[in-house]
Amino acid sequence: MTTETSAPKIGWDCVALDCADAAGVAQFYADLLGGTVDADPDGDWFNVLWDGPRIATQVAPDQTSPDWPRGQQQAHLDFVVTDIAAAHERVLALGGTALDPVDPPEPGPERGFRVYADPAGHPFCLCRPTKDAWG
Repeated sequence: MTTETSAPKIGWDCVALDCADAAGVAQFYADLLGGTVDADPDGDWFNVLWDGPRIATQVAPDQTSPDWPRGQQQAHLDFVVTDIAAAHERVLALGGTALDPVDPPEPGPERGFRVYADPAGHPFCLCRPTKDAWG
């Protein structure tokens, strides 16, 4: 006789990024995504609140940036954008870095994504929408 147990319900909370300057990285994503930053009272955890899934940053004084593409990437975020050229310029203006490719976007390239790093070195991608990206 087998006994069935119900699995606990597990839901989405956030993506948490470790970084030495957690406040600065949170502000980078808030500015990029049109959101706001909500800091915890201890000042070591910051929530980026916007129209998408919550992104959090936490203070990790000894955090070492991933060395993409030479080392392990660990994890990355993908954002769908309607105007990749304008988003590219916004990333750079906010202190992000273009990783692959580094040149400004051209109309109609073969590849539909570009890789960047936030100010703490976490990689993320800006992706052109596919026909199913917006619902």
